[in-house]
Amino acid sequence: MSEPNRQPVTRPGVLSLNIKEKAALYASYMPFIKGGGIFIPTNKSYNLGDEVFMLLSLLDDPARIAVSGHVVWITPQGAHNNHQQGIGVQFSNNEAGVQARVKIENLLGGYLNSGRTTHTM
Repeated sequence: MSEPNRQPVTRPGVLSLNIKEKAALYASYMPFIKGGGIFIPTNKSYNLGDEVFMLLSLLDDPARIAVSGHVVWITPQGAHNNHQQGIGVQFSNNEAGVQARVKIENLLGGYLNSGRTTHTM
């Protein structure tokens, strides 16, 4: 039996992101965030600092990247310049976070120096 006054344990949100094209990965990646980060389109409500767990599928790689992080960016519905609603998540400062950043930057290569607009900047 559960105790009546006990609050439920909150678990970090789990988000899946499947990016099939290099241009979409470029638009989602946040290299200006220390340790790297990624923009995830979502209409769920998050607060800055919320912990989330992500499963990332990138380009043609069948392996999914499991990484946790914290919300550092929020683009609300109806944002300026029609930016897509969602959150930016900074990768955690651990082995999985480093691996996610390195993998994305290797996939993007010279694309990182592009001046194209992204979901955040």
